[in-house]
Amino acid sequence: MKQIKKVVLAYSGGLDTSVILKWLKEKYNCEVVTFTADIGQGEEIEPAREKAKSAGVKEIFIENLQEEFAKNYVFPMFRANTLYEGEYLLGTSIARPLIAKRLIEIAKQTGADAIAHGATGKGNDQVRFELSAYALNPEIKVIAPWREWDLLSREKLLNFAEQHGISVDMKHKEGGSPYSMDANLLHISYEGRHLENPNNPPEESMWRWTKSPMEAPDKEELLTLSFVNGDPVAINNQKLKAHEIFHTLNEIGSRNGIGRLDLVENRFVGMKSRGCYETPGGTILLKAHRAIESITLDREVAHLKDELMPRYAQLIYNGFWFAPERDALQTLIDHTQINVTGDVKLMCYKGSVQVIGRTSPHSLFDENIATFEDDGGTYNQYDAEGFIKLNALRLKILGKKNKE
Repeated sequence: MKQIKKVVLAYSGGLDTSVILKWLKEKYNCEVVTFTADIGQGEEIEPAREKAKSAGVKEIFIENLQEEFAKNYVFPMFRANTLYEGEYLLGTSIARPLIAKRLIEIAKQTGADAIAHGATGKGNDQVRFELSAYALNPEIKVIAPWREWDLLSREKLLNFAEQHGISVDMKHKEGGSPYSMDANLLHISYEGRHLENPNNPPEESMWRWTKSPMEAPDKEELLTLSFVNGDPVAINNQKLKAHEIFHTLNEIGSRNGIGRLDLVENRFVGMKSRGCYETPGGTILLKAHRAIESITLDREVAHLKDELMPRYAQLIYNGFWFAPERDALQTLIDHTQINVTGDVKLMCYKGSVQVIGRTSPHSLFDENIATFEDDGGTYNQYDAEGFIKLNALRLKILGKKNKE
């Protein structure tokens, strides 16, 4: 095997990646470069710089990627109204290709011959990171410590840290959260411990972002979300950058108890997994986007999108963001969004979001045709008779045959 001289590590500064940093140096006798991404997880990331310095890291990359994440990854996904298995808004899945992309770019910039991540050998993230990495650099070496080492418990990780003088936050020593969590601009997820029994209800204390719908305000909150070519551009007529849209929608959704989900999903690696998610802003955005499409998309185009969406969602969930089939689907989806421009009025109230109005300069809704009043001959109702008879022909033939 080719000797590894330099590795770029996806580094948070937490227990796992702090142990990985030291383990990489010992196992591969290599230099380690750290990369920490701010994708809106809501936690201070600068402490990772000091932790990396104290561990002897010379090249440290800490980057705010919130705008790139929202604009180039989340928004394209929402143009497709993407849901995995009918419910999951793919908050974790959509963040992995961006992190992998930056790992590859930093590896090139620093002359590293490998990248490393802290995803376990049981989950989907290892697949997402590595498929993305190989698509962008087929020659890159990927190191996944959880598939190599024997530190397969939290106790063993803590013992390794203590033996090697690795600073560990008190929350890790005292147990911290009983859940495995992942957060970014789109969502926060919870897995493990209490949730591993799919019959255990989520504990109210688990939720970090959203109010309980029962404790949300007793008065509805109204907002208007404006779209241009399928992407949200303003809230209540205030133009915002892509990441600001999500920060604002997350605040609105959270205080109104919107966006909680308890889901048993099918992982790409073959097992079922129970997870809980908070996606307040994404839940509002999905509702609004479908509403603006309802008046701007042709019927068959809208139905075609709905048919393709599960396939598109599966590609993202399984880690194929940089695959040619995802690019091809994205081209079609983006073409459908040319006229998806306009405003959607929404009402948020105690865990629910409802559409209460929509308008567009490209609306295909014709009041003269749709009216229940006299349409002045715009629509000839007698035409429906022939339409029905033609569509009933095969059914009548079948019905006669079944009677014989």
